[in-house]
Amino acid sequence: MTTDDVLTTDDVLAPDVDPELTGLRYERHFGAGKASLARMLGTVVEVHSEGAWITAADGKRYLDFGGYGVFILGHRHPRVVEAVRRQLDRHPLGTRVFLEPVAAEAAEALAGVAPGDLDFVHFVNSGAEATEAGLKLARAHGRTALVTTERGFHGKTMGALSVTANRQYQQPFEPLLPDTCQVPYGDAAAMRAALAERVGRACVIVEPVQGEGGVRIPPPGYLKDVADACREFGALLIVDEIQTGLGRLGTWWGCDAEGVVPDILLVGKGLSGGVVPAAAMLARPDVYRPFGRDPILHTSTFGASPLATAAALAAVRTIRDEKIVERAAELGERLLADIRRIVAERAPRLVREVRGRGLLIAVQPAEQRFVGELLLELMDRGILLNHSLNASEVLRFTPPAILTEDEIQLFLTVLDEALAAVAARV
Repeated sequence: MTTDDVLTTDDVLAPDVDPELTGLRYERHFGAGKASLARMLGTVVEVHSEGAWITAADGKRYLDFGGYGVFILGHRHPRVVEAVRRQLDRHPLGTRVFLEPVAAEAAEALAGVAPGDLDFVHFVNSGAEATEAGLKLARAHGRTALVTTERGFHGKTMGALSVTANRQYQQPFEPLLPDTCQVPYGDAAAMRAALAERVGRACVIVEPVQGEGGVRIPPPGYLKDVADACREFGALLIVDEIQTGLGRLGTWWGCDAEGVVPDILLVGKGLSGGVVPAAAMLARPDVYRPFGRDPILHTSTFGASPLATAAALAAVRTIRDEKIVERAAELGERLLADIRRIVAERAPRLVREVRGRGLLIAVQPAEQRFVGELLLELMDRGILLNHSLNASEVLRFTPPAILTEDEIQLFLTVLDEALAAVAARV
């Protein structure tokens, strides 16, 4: 298996797709910025996906180590696809008037793998919507002072953007939600100080590991210290597991590692099963009460659709049945060690640090100019990855847990070659 493999079936290659025309349509209807970025990457048009692979219109295949954390099960996992196909043939969208059994079953399954007593589920369509629901629920309890962390990323809708700590995204849309402050990530003392100034009126939102912040891993005990401070000062705790949950870190949830049960848990990305967008906000019974008491207080036409919750139900069951969490822990430990070894052997001066937990791994080049060089070299050789939105100096790898041994070896070989090529140039 090589990155030069070419598929020949018409339904996969989509021979009628014109990359240049697609790029022109992007420029006309989505704007010049996206079109310019596409040209820089070679105007690649993706037309097919399966397992760990993306296929472009020209037949070139890319091993997907990106996807922003969505594809823990890979692309088009058969169990998820079959569940969605059955639901599509039966009842894809509900009336929102009657009870709908698939949403109820999916909520039960998700609550069944959630920490503690996070029994109440509010399904939405995206991670940002989950953040909005969490912030609104906190405000219903009078927690209007928001405490977030530097480089924290929680979405780009107005409420979510207020706690996404990046001035580049915030400034054009100010004023955002008032009474919001940032504290250094991983600094429990700074968090305590912020909460001490906002007794009884604060809501904290934090990630167990910062994904878009550059795979920043806090000191051991940090999340528990934050939870303890929230209890001491009467703050509500939202743990954002949109990227880290459902096995990505090698545990069901990032907060499991420290035995933390938040007031509100945000879930997304992997909940889709890599097939239909789905996300959710989970809450403890006493916290959820305002939403539970008034079912039209916070609603969405497409939230909890039968199609999306069929995907979510299949995703949760597949992660459980196929031991994806255990696989992510084992594979993540191996990849982290192998990446560090290859960096040390091939290009130690190019890379400042390799870090990660589970299948959320960062390679931080020593200089900003190396980021683009390495990203483009890997993509040219058929490895797809992401940079981090709140840490442009970091390359982020979020591979699926369903990688085969051949695919692992291919990735390591290509990484070795790419590092050697960039080192020779710079």
